[in-house]
Amino acid sequence: MANRVPSDPAAPLRVGSLFSGYGGLDLAVEEVFGAKTIWFSEINEPIARVFSHHWPDAPNLGDITTINWNTVPPVDILCGGFPCQDVSTVGKMAGLKLGTRSGLWAHMAAAIDVLQPERVVIENVRGLLSAPAIRAIPEGDNDEQRNPKDATPSDAASRSVESDSWHLGETATRPLRAAGAVLGDLADLRYDAQWIGLPASAIGAPHPRYRVFILAHRAVPDPTRVGRVSGRGDPATGESTAGHDRSEPSDYRPRPPRTTRIPAHPGAREPVVVDRAALRRWGRYAEAVTRWERITGRSAPSPALLSDKTGPRPAPPFVEWLMGLPAGWVTDACHGLTANQQLASLGNGVLPRQAVAALGTARKMLNF
Repeated sequence: MANRVPSDPAAPLRVGSLFSGYGGLDLAVEEVFGAKTIWFSEINEPIARVFSHHWPDAPNLGDITTINWNTVPPVDILCGGFPCQDVSTVGKMAGLKLGTRSGLWAHMAAAIDVLQPERVVIENVRGLLSAPAIRAIPEGDNDEQRNPKDATPSDAASRSVESDSWHLGETATRPLRAAGAVLGDLADLRYDAQWIGLPASAIGAPHPRYRVFILAHRAVPDPTRVGRVSGRGDPATGESTAGHDRSEPSDYRPRPPRTTRIPAHPGAREPVVVDRAALRRWGRYAEAVTRWERITGRSAPSPALLSDKTGPRPAPPFVEWLMGLPAGWVTDACHGLTANQQLASLGNGVLPRQAVAALGTARKMLNF
């Protein structure tokens, strides 16, 4: 475990950022917790320039797979949205497993294990709730129940992966969903967690962009080394202790009340007066665009770039506006990003207002 240096009670909470992108999740974490990002990890060099511009005092630790966490300054909050390609519903749904990009979650879990932050914030796509998680079987372990033969990302397997996304990991002999594996790892690391699924339209954005947010806090104050269960995912021994006179299987988990829907963000459902100019420019999208202009305090830029060679394509400043970012956060010429790099960064990023709403609600549910 890294040496824990008590933070100054008067100083902002310290944030460590993984898979940082342009810093959308960091903006939300800093706002919700009154915190400050002190280091980040981003392997994409052009996008890392954007983050460094906005957090000039935060060093980039680089490739997460090569970081020695015992040498990293301790943080109070660790946040990150690990790659979504293999759990996204628009991808091949290879799942959360070693060797995939989404399997980089294992390295974030290792960082949590060593750094032991008080809080962990995770963001990912909706597919986290449906993609399978496939565990590597430790050498010498013959327990075939942990990864049944149907625990593959095939059509037949998708039917065998738990049908009820509210009860992730209820049966030890069924393959977990990716979200269940992440929540299980957090439990192994002695963290209590709450997950929230939220569309961007719930906070007034003119697009759905559903995202899953997980907020976890350390259940054991100032722990000695109480890390993950050996092999991450190995079954525990013995039976659980029941609170009544019925015996319960070792894979029993108490079921908390179903998560309530997050209330609409102020302004997200208020009537909007659309003028004739907006109707002429935006047509049937005029009300959604006008509402987001009012919420963000910014007029919508031109939505498309026109080219005789490629035809119309999304304009990066417009996508930046859709994400609720300040003008130029990604598109300022000082960052030196091409239009394609800007669009890639924005497409993979986090909408800060959406994350603020989700984390604020999850924080109330966890009572801290």
